[in-house]
Amino acid sequence: MSSVELDERLVRDSYPVAELPLCQLRLMDDTRFPWLILIPRREGVSEVFDLDEEDQRQLWHEASEMGRMLKAMTGADKINVANLGNVVAQLHVHVVARRQADAAWPGPVWGQGEAQPYDLNELANMRDHLLAQLGGLKSRL
Repeated sequence: MSSVELDERLVRDSYPVAELPLCQLRLMDDTRFPWLILIPRREGVSEVFDLDEEDQRQLWHEASEMGRMLKAMTGADKINVANLGNVVAQLHVHVVARRQADAAWPGPVWGQGEAQPYDLNELANMRDHLLAQLGGLKSRL
């Protein structure tokens, strides 16, 4: 699968975790919310309907699997899956673990307070945990 240049804001605000069959999986740099981002490796795509039908199915499959994984990992009360693109036009899907006690509950996570970046140890631990969980999902992706 070809590599696609990422919007600089996605690069600046998140860390790479893994390459899934369709998407690059990234971790949002905000410890307040366990937050994954899926970015399809398709050039010039800004809307889900810009993908062909097979890629659309794969995108939602990957989003569902990442949501299931994140919920099991975090014990979240709710998983939010969103595709906005008002600020970053490049197609990307957010998968966010939410808890009733989190800083933004019950509202959206966007624009709520200041992000709390991962320190290097927290980042390494979270990435290791995500990669371990992904290892068990390989056959389902």
